[in-house]
Amino acid sequence: MGEEEEEHQENEDNDWEDHDDNDWEDYDEPEEVEEEEEEDTSDAEVDFENHPLFKKEKPKHKWFVLKEVDQRQLGYSAKLQSRELFQRRCYGSLHCVQRLELMYKLEEHAGCVNSLNFHPDGTLLASGADDLKVVVWDWKLGKTLLKYKTKHRANVFQSKFLHLYGDLHIATCARDGQVRLAQVNKEEGVRNARLLGSHKGPCHKLIVLPEQPHIILSAGEDGAVLNHDVRDPKSTKVVTVKEDSKTIALYSIHGHPLKSHEFCVSGRDSIVRVYDQRKSNKPAATYTPFVKAKAKNHRNYHVTCAVYNHNGSEILASYSESDVFLFDVNDTEPGKFIHQYQGHKNGATIKGVNFFGPKSEFVVSGSDCGHIYFWERNSEALVQWLLADDNGVVNCLEPHPQLPFICTSGLDWDVKVWVPSCEVEPKMEGLSDTIKDNLKMKLGHEGTEFNENRMLWILWRHLRNTTRLRASNMLNIRDFLQLYSDSNSSGSESVANSDGSDDDLDRPPNCNTS
Repeated sequence: MGEEEEEHQENEDNDWEDHDDNDWEDYDEPEEVEEEEEEDTSDAEVDFENHPLFKKEKPKHKWFVLKEVDQRQLGYSAKLQSRELFQRRCYGSLHCVQRLELMYKLEEHAGCVNSLNFHPDGTLLASGADDLKVVVWDWKLGKTLLKYKTKHRANVFQSKFLHLYGDLHIATCARDGQVRLAQVNKEEGVRNARLLGSHKGPCHKLIVLPEQPHIILSAGEDGAVLNHDVRDPKSTKVVTVKEDSKTIALYSIHGHPLKSHEFCVSGRDSIVRVYDQRKSNKPAATYTPFVKAKAKNHRNYHVTCAVYNHNGSEILASYSESDVFLFDVNDTEPGKFIHQYQGHKNGATIKGVNFFGPKSEFVVSGSDCGHIYFWERNSEALVQWLLADDNGVVNCLEPHPQLPFICTSGLDWDVKVWVPSCEVEPKMEGLSDTIKDNLKMKLGHEGTEFNENRMLWILWRHLRNTTRLRASNMLNIRDFLQLYSDSNSSGSESVANSDGSDDDLDRPPNCNTS
């Protein structure tokens, strides 16, 4: 899917254009990989057969449909009669997670689908993709309501409904760094579209604030968090995230569900930072699972996504080439976390993570192996495992706001809708072998350096998608290297001009990994 993870060591003086095709091998051995190899993992062979993940005790069912229906009909209490509470208990049950299966695929895009977002009332779904378009779906019927060109010049990374009345208002951000707003009507299509602001580099995520429906916050690889008020002509800067005077490229931003002035950001280091808009000159809190004094290579781990739980008491963070960690917002000591969720592989793209259930009962993540993983929050046990991408990577996971449904997307050019309609419990055949392969790749037991695998993987994807989109055009290796260099440029440069001019020619919709 779109968002490629930035695993190279930052070096603003590195100029890829100075190398010819014979220098390809020089790019396989960055200094950070060598530093990571210094970590001693050879003293003891890792026993994958007895990995702690396989020993997690499976949670027991606490929700039984016949009992729930019976109690609701008899009406022992007002709580048991409530339709809303019945729905919430069902949504947060192990039963619904284990009965998830593919209902259908939503097919309309001509590129990797990078973003999914349900309308606040749950009736509509918006998706953005590498084809530079946004599609609004009636997901219950599996039909396209409308689609429009965003005027972005590179991969659309995020599409969000604003909590406004009347026409649909959809905000988007993209690799070109622009943040745009479109006012669309189901009958007339786009009625108004304009540029809200621009980052000096790719902009991966944005959030909308329910209590301030006219406000949009965006986070970009220039390290900046921008505030866009749709009523004002210009955006304002909230903060530029830095560590030891070094700007941190941002991949993720998420708003506190109860405090509209608070948000968390994450990016190209191992720290999740919380900011208060009322005093944003420094973080209000920071979280990391690594104790810096003991973790020599902690800087090699990047946070690809961080989100709050249902009430803001916890933060869930997914780390590249590592695991998913759950933090207590009241415990900011480095190295402290509540839970660790293992088994998936987060290496090839900017991968999302999310909670599932009205009270964040489950944790869900995509993986480089093409599956989605569901863990029970408290036990850390893996309770569901589904193949969700034929091309190999799942990045986006969007749970429905009220019902036990979830939509996913990845490198495939479609959106998959999952519902709890399966009549049998999951067999999860092949799970053990897949997890072992993922763990081996994380620990480098395959005998091939990560960056080499990653470069070959990116090359394969680039050639595959270029062939599918522009079969008549052949790109040589120098073109690929330039594209890869542009994709990995730091926040000081943008893939597209940041002046926001709509007169610039649109770039061809290539399927990139970031």
